[in-house]
Amino acid sequence: MTRPSTTRPKRPQKDDKQGANAPIQATTQKAPDPAKEALAWAHSARFFTTAAQLNQLPVTELPEVAFVGRSNAGKSTAINTLAQQRQLAFASKTPGRTQHINLFHLGPKAAPDQVWTDLPGYGYAAVERTAKLRWQEVMANYLALRRNLTAVVQMVDSRHGFTDLDRQLLEFVTPRVRNGEIKLLVLLTKADKLNRKESADSLRQAQEVLSELATDEADISIALFSSLKKIGVGDAAETIKQWAASPELAQTLAAAHALVPPDEA
Repeated sequence: MTRPSTTRPKRPQKDDKQGANAPIQATTQKAPDPAKEALAWAHSARFFTTAAQLNQLPVTELPEVAFVGRSNAGKSTAINTLAQQRQLAFASKTPGRTQHINLFHLGPKAAPDQVWTDLPGYGYAAVERTAKLRWQEVMANYLALRRNLTAVVQMVDSRHGFTDLDRQLLEFVTPRVRNGEIKLLVLLTKADKLNRKESADSLRQAQEVLSELATDEADISIALFSSLKKIGVGDAAETIKQWAASPELAQTLAAAHALVPPDEA
């Protein structure tokens, strides 16, 4: 191994009184932590609007990230953990009862740079069949047709892996993932309940499922996640932040939608 060369500061001469008394200063600048920066950004999440139907969603060009998952997969808890807020995403006492699409803005208040969309949980047995079918259609259309949808974050319980319903939802977005139009991040939630071997098995099994979506254009990520133990939280926030609009684009969109006066944008 070759060691890098170092240059030592010269010793002050004895007859140079100013140099003899002048302290040698070393300036060091700590490198920024991308995960901490991403979490600080995620903390800016705030409620934007809610909709009961797709036609009630606002038209926007901001990058939109949809959070999806079974009703008991810890989706709302994961959103709150990423945002470091206790009640940003509403977690119903009866999983599956929340049947609205909730949107949140992120980034500067005057010029948001991303939208988080919290889609209703799916597959809970307590919900009547008619409601299940209606929301299945809503989510299928949203995932297939929402123009500014940039990425999907799917929560899958790490203890059970991809269930039939998880795979079914994945099918709704598969064409857009395969052609690179939409990015996919799968978070294997409740990872604190697994030991090392079980964690490795959960990752391997999920990778096998996602390998069916892999193409040269596809952008697919997977990670173990725990809201309780904060496993994978920083990495997930860092990945999601990469999908935000640039400051220049955010300012332009804010001006176009009259979020700020055009002469101040």
